[in-house]
Amino acid sequence: MRTRLLVTFLTAGLTTGPVALAAKGPADPPSADLKRHAEDLKKLRWGMFVCWSFSTFSGKEWTPGIADVSFFGAKECDVEQWVRTAKEAEMGYILFLTKHHDGFCLWDTKTTDRKVTKAPLGRDVLADLRKACDKHGIKLALYFSEGDWTWPEAIDGKSGKGGRNPEMKKAQLRELLTGYGPIEFIWFDHAVGDGGLSHEETVRWVHECQPGCLSGFNHGEPAGEIRLGEMGHPSALSDPTGAGLGKKTAEVYKGYLLAEFTYPIQPPHEGGAVWFYSLPRHDTLCHPAAKLYQDYLGAVRHGNIFSLDVGPDYRGRLRDIDVQTLRQVGRMIRGEVPTSRAAETRPDSSQP
Repeated sequence: MRTRLLVTFLTAGLTTGPVALAAKGPADPPSADLKRHAEDLKKLRWGMFVCWSFSTFSGKEWTPGIADVSFFGAKECDVEQWVRTAKEAEMGYILFLTKHHDGFCLWDTKTTDRKVTKAPLGRDVLADLRKACDKHGIKLALYFSEGDWTWPEAIDGKSGKGGRNPEMKKAQLRELLTGYGPIEFIWFDHAVGDGGLSHEETVRWVHECQPGCLSGFNHGEPAGEIRLGEMGHPSALSDPTGAGLGKKTAEVYKGYLLAEFTYPIQPPHEGGAVWFYSLPRHDTLCHPAAKLYQDYLGAVRHGNIFSLDVGPDYRGRLRDIDVQTLRQVGRMIRGEVPTSRAAETRPDSSQP
């Protein structure tokens, strides 16, 4: 995920080179099982994109220069709250950030000590989340930064400079795809590069580790089965405008089975992060329930999935405003709030 300062650079990069010259299809045609799985994913409709990592504690979107994992200062984490809130909002899945560009892993990886179980929290957050999702009937998808500033040839903090370590990338994906049950899809972030393993090779590796898992890339070499829409909006699969910052890639790739779009629950603001928890002074800043409900309806209409981003705070809990807003959207979806009043609704803080 990128800041606004990076948007021009990254999207401009998609207009040059072979990607922009001609349409292309997938290297390997999708199997019948993958096609069926894509249709099943559409039925999930929308989900919660959970971003919690170093950037939660830096107040910045990208957080380079961290050597000590104790920078991730959380000592508690309430995954039950995340999942219960998703359930109350009628969400079908949680999309969880497993590793951002800084290389800090939110699972108990064997590939590095740069991980949450070596931080003060000392818990495998992904394992805890898997259990909570299973308990409440919520599906699980994963975000993964395919480049990593801790890898050889990386330039810490730089766009497109995440180094090369294809065997490490494969090892981490193998752990995620074989150790945590069924994963619906992986949301690959290409902002700091592909880590030395091409997107076509990455898709093949995903299928080797878990044949039913779908893949999508927010930009870069087009591949995979899901059209990701970072800062996107509802649109038909044939309409690439919904792909947001990945529009240029979506215009030329013909292998998608499903369209996703995502944006943060916090509207643009000055100071602090957007995709992650921002700053305490922004704790009441949130898109209205009516907007989220309208985009939910758009996702249903076009057969998209809508991954709404939220950022747990320093304690590993969703902000009160997020919980209240998502509960209100759930009421709208269930018909408990008249849709004619949707534009007038605000979170009901009287609810527990």
